[in-house]
Amino acid sequence: MRKVFRTQGVCSQAIGYEVENGVVTACQFMGGCPGNTQGVAKLVVGRKVEDVVALLKGIVCRGGTSCPDQLARALEAEMNAGKVVAP
Repeated sequence: MRKVFRTQGVCSQAIGYEVENGVVTACQFMGGCPGNTQGVAKLVVGRKVEDVVALLKGIVCRGGTSCPDQLARALEAEMNAGKVVAP
């Protein structure tokens, strides 16, 4: 099931992603800098959610956040809500 996270404080408007068995299986940023967001999306697919959060959380571009940080926040919120189960 594809989830959509509405971003705040960054150029991208939203992030679509899928997680199966604690692993990111799809990621797409809507808006933002295409080269950067496409690169981040490709790099996170196939990684464990907790690894993505650890790598991207706290990266700052402007306004105290960034597109990678927003993805980490989305995944962390889902993980904390118990929706992501690590393998």
